[in-house]
Amino acid sequence: MEKTFRTVKKVLITIIQLAVTIALLTWVYHDPKKLAEMRQALMHARFQWLVAGMFAYLVVEAAAAFRWHVLLKVQGIHLNLPRLSGLFLIGMFYNQFLPGGTGGDIIKSYLLLKETPDHKAGALLAVVFDRFIGLVALVAVTVTLVSMRFDLLSQTYETRRYLWILLILLGVSVACLIASFVISGFNLFHSLPHKFPGRDKLIEIATAYHLYARHWVATSVAFCASLVAHLSTFTTFLCAAYALRADVVITNFFAVLPIERTISALPISFAGVGLREKVLQTMLHQVCGVPEGVAVLIGSLSFLIMVVCCLPGGIVYFFYRPSGVKGRVRMREMQREVATMEHEIGESQ
Repeated sequence: MEKTFRTVKKVLITIIQLAVTIALLTWVYHDPKKLAEMRQALMHARFQWLVAGMFAYLVVEAAAAFRWHVLLKVQGIHLNLPRLSGLFLIGMFYNQFLPGGTGGDIIKSYLLLKETPDHKAGALLAVVFDRFIGLVALVAVTVTLVSMRFDLLSQTYETRRYLWILLILLGVSVACLIASFVISGFNLFHSLPHKFPGRDKLIEIATAYHLYARHWVATSVAFCASLVAHLSTFTTFLCAAYALRADVVITNFFAVLPIERTISALPISFAGVGLREKVLQTMLHQVCGVPEGVAVLIGSLSFLIMVVCCLPGGIVYFFYRPSGVKGRVRMREMQREVATMEHEIGESQ
């Protein structure tokens, strides 16, 4: 019964996300005026900037792969380059396409557990901290860029609405980070009831904190790699804007991107499609003076660049055969095994 309920719930969420995606795309693409702006922009586009955008996103992938390599080394895990690259590309592909943006972490964790049977706990902690250090870097970039252009971003009702959504989400993230540091520092996770929701995950995060705090040099390097990855992502969008001949001030343009990146990451639409275009339509038009149709197109072209750069991960997964695994494993089974390992870590601490 419980299994059936989970399946129905998952199907309903997917249907809702697809419905929202279609509705948003219809909303931002139906206006004849915007369609005319898009046609004009495409007719005069400088497509060499799209190639530059692909190179920028390859820098994103290289920086993120290097960050993961550094975090794995702290755990004493030394995979050969083909295996490490393969796992990373698979994670990038599924994080881009699966709802919620964490499905790639499940797949990457599961495959890494199979590749490192003697370092299962370390493998899982490396994946968890990889996501964590990326979040910390995004918070740092967001606070810096938004504070530099706060007056500009809050000049109209429409831009203030998106800015306040960002600030609320940012406040929740910062509060959770601070709370987790405090609770971890005083080992308060162990005081939680055994049936407390997410207890195993919280203990896992606390364990990762303590481990990587002792290896502060590696953690600092991983943080710097995260900064490079986020700024290169913004550069990918900037190249799409230049391809469409959008005359933007880089600092103003970059101040908009953390808002788009944060809001489009919400599991409202499928892979942020539609939501990304709607946010950029308002923010780039009112903050940077970009025509609405061109702003929408910037979002779609940027997503297309990311899709093209992440597609190799899907190809790798098709041919990838982890050690000790025969045939394909369903996502549900991967989630179950990763959850079991998280529980074991929680019980051992």
